Amino acid sequence: MNKKIILTGDRPTGKLHIGHYIGSLRNRIAMQDSGEYETFIMIADQQALTDNARDPEKIRNSLFQVALDYLSVGIDPAKSTVFVQSQIPALSELTMHYLNLVTVSRLQRNPTVKAEIQQKNFEQSIPAGFLIYPVSQAADITAFKATTVPVGDDQEPMLEQTREIVRTFNNVYDKEVLVEPEGVFPPKGEGRLPGLDGNAKMSKSLGNAIYLSDDAQTLEKKVMSMYTDPLHIKVTDPGHIEGNTVFTYLDAFDDDREKVAELKAQYQAGGLGDVKIKRYLNEVLQAKFAPIRERRAEFEKNPEAVYKMLEEGSKKANAVAEQTLKEVRDAMGVNYFN
Repeated sequence: MNKKIILTGDRPTGKLHIGHYIGSLRNRIAMQDSGEYETFIMIADQQALTDNARDPEKIRNSLFQVALDYLSVGIDPAKSTVFVQSQIPALSELTMHYLNLVTVSRLQRNPTVKAEIQQKNFEQSIPAGFLIYPVSQAADITAFKATTVPVGDDQEPMLEQTREIVRTFNNVYDKEVLVEPEGVFPPKGEGRLPGLDGNAKMSKSLGNAIYLSDDAQTLEKKVMSMYTDPLHIKVTDPGHIEGNTVFTYLDAFDDDREKVAELKAQYQAGGLGDVKIKRYLNEVLQAKFAPIRERRAEFEKNPEAVYKMLEEGSKKANAVAEQTLKEVRDAMGVNYFN
């Protein structure tokens, strides 16, 4: 009864990459395995459809791939409830009720929404479902009375909007029905992995990602193509480690801190070539992700079991969300036939 409740998840718009692993997956597994939390993990297909409505097959196919990635990294259905957003009808009704408590101007001021509208080049053709997705997120979080939401720094405005909706609802209807969530943020500088090309963010859309499902050959090829230090032309040239993607990845994935420190010193002094350091990084990543690839391949052999896991998780999540919806209806007085 004293456990904190976590809600987290991903949009199914493609396979997950190692940036997801660093930014959220490994932390979810640690929290799941700690026994301190009741964990709900949502595959947010409805949210993905807000900007992919004309390509639902992409979402359908990606949903299965994301489920495989979850299982391969260690998300355990016996410890975490993994569910599909669209299979929880209560979330849509909660969203509708919350929309009446939020103004359009407030949604337009949300910094995360503004940034994503610009990034996606929507201009004046913003899908209404996309504009209101902070409200949908509030429904997702509050439906499970989540106390804890692991997010990146760029998602703090979304979380604050959820807290505003919680406070408004509880004040308007004079009932302490909804719970204000707290954000859990990765340590500064550790929540985002740069892309292979040195871009600040690893992204499916930018084509600069290493996927959890990449085979050994593909992984090696991507590592050997990575951005390093453009001024490090000769092996004997002193190199820079700041902004050098190879060393950023070594900091994130190599547990041998002394070895990494030695390599950095050698690279900065001159005498360590990019090819050699990339080959070492490849060894580190192969050792880290080979077991994940193997587990993924085993789960992929039995798609019926994967979908069964999602179905059972969705049934469990639906029961929880329905209870919250009942309390919301009671507080609002729209329980006419009770």
